[in-house]
Amino acid sequence: MLTEYIAKALTHAIFEGPENGQWYGEIPLCPGVWAMGASQEECRTELQEVLEEWLVLKLGDNDPDIPMIDGICLNPEPRQESA
Repeated sequence: MLTEYIAKALTHAIFEGPENGQWYGEIPLCPGVWAMGASQEECRTELQEVLEEWLVLKLGDNDPDIPMIDGICLNPEPRQESA
């Protein structure tokens, strides 16, 4: 499911450039996930790596604010308190 989430998230990426020889890419649905590269493909590869690291941190922290993308939800389920 993680691989599918990453692939879907990348379809929402926005690329701009080249400006000063660099491409810029971001995934607006994932705040703070952006990258730069010498080509659009290099930028996309870097963007995927940034997204993966962002997700590892979010999942490791049980962050409930991972955006649902194209019906895929990675948010941890709320923990049930034991009686």
